[in-house]
Amino acid sequence: MRIKLRLTQTDHAKLQHHLLPGDGLEAVAVVLCGRRRSDSHHCLTGRSVVPIPYDECKVRTPDRVTWSTQRLIPLLEEASRYDLAILKVHSHPGGYPQFSSIDDESDNDLFNSVFGWTDSAFPHASAVMLPRGRMFGRAILRDGTFQQLDSILVPGNDLHFWIPDRGGSLPSFTQRHAQLFGSGTTRRLREMAVAVVGCSGTGSPVVEQLARLGVGRLVLVDPDRVEEKNLNRIVNATREDAYLKRPKVEAMARAIASMGFATDVEIIPENLATPRAVKAVAECDVVFGCMDGVEGRHLLNRLAAFYVLPYFDVGVRLDADGHGGIDEASGAVFYIRPDGSTLQDRSVYTTEQLKAAGLRRTDPKAYREQVKAGYIRGVDEDRPAVISINTQMASTAVNEFLARLHPYRLDDNSDFATVRTSFIQGVNYRETEESPSGNFFRHIGRGDVRPLLSMPELSEVEVTT
Repeated sequence: MRIKLRLTQTDHAKLQHHLLPGDGLEAVAVVLCGRRRSDSHHCLTGRSVVPIPYDECKVRTPDRVTWSTQRLIPLLEEASRYDLAILKVHSHPGGYPQFSSIDDESDNDLFNSVFGWTDSAFPHASAVMLPRGRMFGRAILRDGTFQQLDSILVPGNDLHFWIPDRGGSLPSFTQRHAQLFGSGTTRRLREMAVAVVGCSGTGSPVVEQLARLGVGRLVLVDPDRVEEKNLNRIVNATREDAYLKRPKVEAMARAIASMGFATDVEIIPENLATPRAVKAVAECDVVFGCMDGVEGRHLLNRLAAFYVLPYFDVGVRLDADGHGGIDEASGAVFYIRPDGSTLQDRSVYTTEQLKAAGLRRTDPKAYREQVKAGYIRGVDEDRPAVISINTQMASTAVNEFLARLHPYRLDDNSDFATVRTSFIQGVNYRETEESPSGNFFRHIGRGDVRPLLSMPELSEVEVTT
């Protein structure tokens, strides 16, 4: 079982401020975490940080901290009630890059009590923060054994993705990438799992680039099948795919397999609004949204908050007059932090558009009647698409991902919350993040709940035999 930890930029900063106050002494904090419960990719997602005050620590030296666990009790009660995880984080201000024997003894004592209180079958965790905020950690399993965390992700303006040094050589096909991004970033790409939701006009070139960059695992979600009308914009799709009406995700998987890069691929030929798709995306480290629909984008934004995921949204707008004239040709890439502003905050869609899309799905007849009566505006169904524009915006999204994983720009990544391209004007724009409304803040790090994402339509039917 791979075990991952995710913390928001806000929580990581809070931890860093408390754990590394500049006095050279160790400090400690506790984090209550949600879970993506899985036997293959178990994820811990930070919900709330509780710093242990310095005056409640009986000992604070450069290599030891002992503390009162009184503040842990309410967290244990909540963890027991909802099967949440307890994460202990302490600092090594001197930069010691591994757990010490003192840490081993402390974790054995603490988590023996934690398991006794919570009686969970799933792991808890302990982590260490080093100077400048870098972290490493381990899971504590039910039998008391330690297992190194496979990754710690902080999806802020920069994407901090810390993994253990497993040694070994990089595949030869990644060598040219390593010349630019270095072996460290290339190794992180090999350890990453990335979800692409929507595998058509912008999604298929995103998939193509991620596979060739060496991403280790790809999860592809799309319910649609290849048709003749969309062969002109789906990278790697063939006429045979259209004739056989193959699912788009199958066409993508075949192309990835033919590259021979040993990429692990999971295909989900379903709508994102299904329990299977939500769970699979939640187990990834990054998600790309390549959908036109308002509902799907809103759902991905919600999912990113629940599971502390970075989300790159790719959008293209082409308006034609039907006679060869172009009224609008533009695209945008939105980078969404789980603790930042949402797509709705950035006016990508409105509440009215979201309601209209929901009505169209649940009650098509009422939807048509309300559109006809002028109560709501109709949802765009079949818009123009051009592969050259789609591919350019897909490349912009992938480059935004790389620029955050391996910061190389002269300006801070916070200046690139939104990147826009106007093909009519021939210019690019960049925008800083809008002030967040906080609509999803209460959901950050909740992980698995019933129903999933607190949405009744994602309820899972339990069969009793």
